[in-house]
Amino acid sequence: MTPAGQSDREWLQARVQQHLEVIYANTDASAQVQELVPQLLQAMCLEHEVVTPAPGRNTWSERDALLITYGDSLLAPDEKPLHTLKRFLDAHANGVISGVHILPFYPWTSDDGFAVLDYSSVNEALGEWEDIGDIASAYDLMADLVVNHCSSRSPWFENFLRDESPGRDYFFTADPAQDLSAVVRPRTSPLLRTVDTVRGLRHVWCTFSHDQVDLDFRNPEVLLQFVRIVRLYLDQGVRIFRLDAIAFLWKIPGTSCLNLEQTHEVVRLFRTLIEHARPDAILITETNIPNLENLSYFGNANEAHCVYNFSLPPLLINTLLTGDCTYLRQWLMAMPPARSGTTFFNFIASHDGIGLRPVEGLLSDDELSALLSALQRFGGQVSWRALEGGEQRPYEVNIALFDALQGTLRGPDALAFSRFVCAHAIMFALEGIPGLYIHSLLGTRNDYQRVENTGHNRSINRHQWQWEMLEVELGDAESPHRQVMLALQGLLRLRGAQPAFHPNAAQFTLQLGTALFGFSRHSLEREQQIFCVSNISDEPQTLNLLDLNLVEEGGWEDLISGQAYRDLDHSVPLAPYQTVWISRRIVEIKVPVIHSQ
Repeated sequence: MTPAGQSDREWLQARVQQHLEVIYANTDASAQVQELVPQLLQAMCLEHEVVTPAPGRNTWSERDALLITYGDSLLAPDEKPLHTLKRFLDAHANGVISGVHILPFYPWTSDDGFAVLDYSSVNEALGEWEDIGDIASAYDLMADLVVNHCSSRSPWFENFLRDESPGRDYFFTADPAQDLSAVVRPRTSPLLRTVDTVRGLRHVWCTFSHDQVDLDFRNPEVLLQFVRIVRLYLDQGVRIFRLDAIAFLWKIPGTSCLNLEQTHEVVRLFRTLIEHARPDAILITETNIPNLENLSYFGNANEAHCVYNFSLPPLLINTLLTGDCTYLRQWLMAMPPARSGTTFFNFIASHDGIGLRPVEGLLSDDELSALLSALQRFGGQVSWRALEGGEQRPYEVNIALFDALQGTLRGPDALAFSRFVCAHAIMFALEGIPGLYIHSLLGTRNDYQRVENTGHNRSINRHQWQWEMLEVELGDAESPHRQVMLALQGLLRLRGAQPAFHPNAAQFTLQLGTALFGFSRHSLEREQQIFCVSNISDEPQTLNLLDLNLVEEGGWEDLISGQAYRDLDHSVPLAPYQTVWISRRIVEIKVPVIHSQ
């Protein structure tokens, strides 16, 4: 709300200045703050009349769900991959998902897009801006703002080597004699890379790889460049911004260089600028770090609109492999509800691996060791990070989700399909917006050949489907890929019709023992209540309806199977990995029974 006596534009100017004063305090740029304010506003086309967005407004609903995909996950002869992606979305996702996260679609040199060469253009191998616009006109488009680093072969870095602008002072350098042992890293490669420049040898900071050189946001010109990039993406139809690796943005040698206050303030600044430019825009922070640190990016409902629920994938997978929901239930009970205007971004698979830092303090070492052993037996590969003193700790497990759920700690079994669908039924029902990886929708398996070709563990879950082959699979009633897609499509359609699945609808954890995982959801207007219960074990279980404390008035039914419960004083048998969504609100949508295969 704009203070009395102040116009919206005056308030915005004052707010931006406040952000900048925090960001650049005790830096050489502190004297540039006042002149930087109008530059930022001009870059965002906010130099004239603006309207202050209403605080705490939810710009999402139960109908929202995002598909996560690379621009070239689907390939067809003589067709740009973005065209092929649009065909797939229209054929198989229309009415099922509301938006799509196209992973970096810019020219790049490594890390499958995250070493960006040029932020202002589309990789010509994928298509062009017109193709991005076509997708954005039909679906909410989520794009990556790769803000921490760029490619070592980018024009900016080449100018750094030549001591030319723009770029000469865009990159973070450090003295190798400094004590950098406290720096938290997600990789085992050396932090500093020595490069030969016209100014002599320089040591550039590389959090992720030596091809991904960290930008120096102490230079206001770097911030200004990214604000221009944000404006460009808005103009091209982007509604949702994923701030990639944002937790590492600000560096102060001698500290962890992780989650520093300046980083949080940069997020607040981006939020202020973006929501004034487009009030329904959404900012999502990608922070693959321990749970409490991750939640801090909500700020006081003034930073990210959404945070990735990074603890969910490893905890849910551990639950389904052990048949014990204790750790998952404890975590859910301790999770604070998101404030109005914020929510969680839920996912259980993505282009990256299953992150392990988010379960630090949540899973015991023995639990983690048993989980890693099982996933390695299922074909998973462990990536490591370096600790102070040369010690290494597991950072993530790279594996396709279908393969990760092919069995239990005892080994593979015949319940993989049911277990896989159960995982998604739980994720779809939780508080937040679900993000579904394209290879989960398609039930894609481990791609060992791609790992061999690229030499990178993460390639195992970055398969590229040939369109003709995929269409054959999806047209075959017996194909496991078709069966997976139909099951997940059905659950998403069903979810989208339930007010109790609004991302901000109230959520309460149920106490049903170790083999039954359950929670209830209550719609914002209290017109609907849903009890979501899953048998997370490989043995039949019994749900006593009295344990749910159902109100006698009105009929209750399982939305998934259509089974009505008129006698609440009895038990419901649940097959291994069966999920029920028990609601008083009867809807017409029915999906096939999914608890057996």
